[in-house]
Amino acid sequence: MAPPGSVWNPASSATNPGQLPGQVTPARRLRVRPASYALVFAVIAGFLILAHGPLLWLPFFWDEAGQFVPAALDLFHAGSWIPTSAIPNVHPPGVMAWLAAFWSVFGYSIAATRVAMLLIAALGALFTFLLSIELSRGSTGAPAFSALTFLCISPLFFAQAMMAQLDMPAMCFTALALLLFLQNRFRDAAFACIALVLLKETGAVVPLVFGGWLAIERRRDPRAELLPALWFLLPFAALAVWLAALRHGTGSWFGNTGFADYNLRYTLDPARLVFALFRRLYYVFISTGHIIGTAVIVFAFRRLPLLRARAWRIAATLAAAHILVVSILGGAVLERYLLPVLPLLYSAFAVSLRALLPRPRKIALTALVLALLAANVLNPPYPYPWENNLSFVAFLQLEQSGATAVDLHTGKVATAFPLTQALRRPDLGFVENPHPVIEMAGFTRSDVEKLQFEDPEMVLVFTRIWDPWHLLDVPAVAAFLHRLNGYEPQLDAERIAQMLNMRVAFRWRSRGLTMQLLERAPVLPSN
Repeated sequence: MAPPGSVWNPASSATNPGQLPGQVTPARRLRVRPASYALVFAVIAGFLILAHGPLLWLPFFWDEAGQFVPAALDLFHAGSWIPTSAIPNVHPPGVMAWLAAFWSVFGYSIAATRVAMLLIAALGALFTFLLSIELSRGSTGAPAFSALTFLCISPLFFAQAMMAQLDMPAMCFTALALLLFLQNRFRDAAFACIALVLLKETGAVVPLVFGGWLAIERRRDPRAELLPALWFLLPFAALAVWLAALRHGTGSWFGNTGFADYNLRYTLDPARLVFALFRRLYYVFISTGHIIGTAVIVFAFRRLPLLRARAWRIAATLAAAHILVVSILGGAVLERYLLPVLPLLYSAFAVSLRALLPRPRKIALTALVLALLAANVLNPPYPYPWENNLSFVAFLQLEQSGATAVDLHTGKVATAFPLTQALRRPDLGFVENPHPVIEMAGFTRSDVEKLQFEDPEMVLVFTRIWDPWHLLDVPAVAAFLHRLNGYEPQLDAERIAQMLNMRVAFRWRSRGLTMQLLERAPVLPSN
C-alpha cells in the first residue's frame, strides 16, 4: 500500500538481463511534496490556457448555451439549484455550482467560464498523469508522460476542456477515484465518488464497480474486511438526496418526463443499443488514430504481464462498465460521454509501447501523436458531433455571423436550436439585444411546412449534419437512421426559400459548414 502523497519513481527501477522489453523489477514509491503536485498542475494549466487562448472569448456552443450555462446562471443569480431558464433534468448541479462559485469571485463572463473549466481539465490531466504512474509500476521508462501527452493533444479532450459541460469534470474525478482505489485508500476513493456522482449521474458506475470488486474479493477471502466495500454505498446516498430534491421541486425523479423517456425508454430499442455500442467501441479503439494504440495493446498483452495485473483488470472492468452504461443510457450518442475512459486508454497505449523495440516504439509513438494532432483539424468522412474536434469553432463563427446579421434587423426570425437560444439570450455572447424567435425542430420538409403559417421576416438556415460524402443520401442509410432515430433529410436553403417565398440574402461558409439568412423577397411594383 502506498502512503498518501506518494508516487512511483520510474527512474529508480532497473532492468534485469534477459528480460523482455517492458519487464522490470518493481520499484519502490517515493514521497512527493504537495508543492510538486502544485507545480505540475500549474504547468499543465498554463499549457491548456495558452493553447486555448485564441478561443477563450468564443460564445457558448450547443448544449452549453441550451442547458448548462443557463442552469449555472440560475444558480448564480437566484440561488436556484433546479434550473428555471432551462429544462430541468436529472443532471446533478456540481458543475453549475463550480461555475457559480467561480463567477462569484471573478464575475460572469465567457472568458471566466472557459478558464474555470480549463482549471478542472488541468486537474483531470494531473490525475491522469498520476494514475498512469500507478498503472505503469513495473514498466521501463516513463510512460506516464506519453499518456499525459496523448490526453492533452487528443481532439475530444482539447475541445471539451474549455466547455461548460459535465463529461470532462466527470473524467477528472473518475481518474482520481481510480487512483485512490488502486492505492487502497478506499475511504478517500469513496469521497471522490461522491463528488463524481454530483457532477454527473452516470458516474455512479464507478462506486458500483469498486464496491463490487471488493465484495468479490471478500468472497474469495472471508478474512478480508467488509468496511471498505461499504464505503462505496455513500455515493448512492448522495445521488439519492439530489434525486429526492429534484422530485420535490419538479414532481419527477428525472426533472421532466420527456428527458426520462428519451434517455431510458428510447434507448432500449435493440437496434439503437447495438448501434450505440458499436459507435462507442469504434471511437475508443479505432477513431482519431486510436487504431495504432489498439494494435500495440494487442501485441503487448501477452508480452507484458503488467497488463494482466490486478490494477489493470480493475481499470479494464471500469472502462467496460462505463462504455456499457453510456451506451444503454442516453438518447444522444455523443462521444464526449467517453471522456472518463480516455485516461485509462491512453495509459494502456503508453505502457504497451514499452513492449516494442526502440525503433518500432518511436515509429508507433510518432504516428499516434501525429494522428491525434491531425484529428483536431481533419474531419472524418461521416456524420459526427462537431464538439469532437475544432469544428465547433467553425460552427460558432458561423453562429456569430448569422446572429450579427439578425441583430441589424427587426422582426421575427425562425431557426432551430442552438441558434434559438443564441438569439434570445444576450448573455450567451451572440447578440446585443434579445430577438423574438420562432423555434423550428429542424429544416426538414415538415418543419418548413409548419413555418408557412408563422410568417417570419427572416429564417436562419444552417448545417446540422456533417456529411461530405453524402452518405445520408444513400437510401439504405437513410432508412436505417429513420428506423433508428426518426431521421428525415434536411432541405437546403434554396429549397426552403422557394417554399416560403423568400430569398437567400446572406451566405457564410467555414470548414465545410454553411449558414444562410433568408429574407422576404421584395415585392416588385406592378406596371
